[in-house]
Amino acid sequence: MVIDTLFLDRDGVINKRNFGGYIMDKSEFSFLPHCIEALQLFSKKVSRIIVITNQQGIAKGLMTEAQLYDVHTFMLSELEKMQVKIDAIYFASNLKGAEPDYRKPNPFMGRKAKEDFPSILFEESLMVGDTDTDIQFGKNLGTKTALVRSEEKTSEKADFEVTNLLDLYYTLYE
Repeated sequence: MVIDTLFLDRDGVINKRNFGGYIMDKSEFSFLPHCIEALQLFSKKVSRIIVITNQQGIAKGLMTEAQLYDVHTFMLSELEKMQVKIDAIYFASNLKGAEPDYRKPNPFMGRKAKEDFPSILFEESLMVGDTDTDIQFGKNLGTKTALVRSEEKTSEKADFEVTNLLDLYYTLYE
């Protein structure tokens, strides 16, 4: 499968998700098993890797944008050490249902990515997430979708259903 852009949710896809809370400090950030290996492999196959993440903990006053920036700087630094480049990170810090609402499943962050990277081809891209809103976001953009199974209960039908990013890589390329 040719993938132009790999869109990734963060919590539950790249790092262990804090169910019922937020990753507010780099000490709470932990890569999921096989994630780095998978991203190394994907890096050789896709044009770009973009992270799309809802972070309403900021609007709730539980964390600051500076704290989120520190978490993302840590993540990017650790991935860079392993020769993995994330081309961009887009986050929505507003509360669910706010106006305007930038959060997934609204396609705003994907459209912003297209403004920044005009060569993105949504129809040849893949959105990977662990929630219904991630899958809905991909569908709203016109991408293929992949669901990483987790504790999260889901009902949206994705194009692919996998246990982790490495499983997805082998599903697509082996």
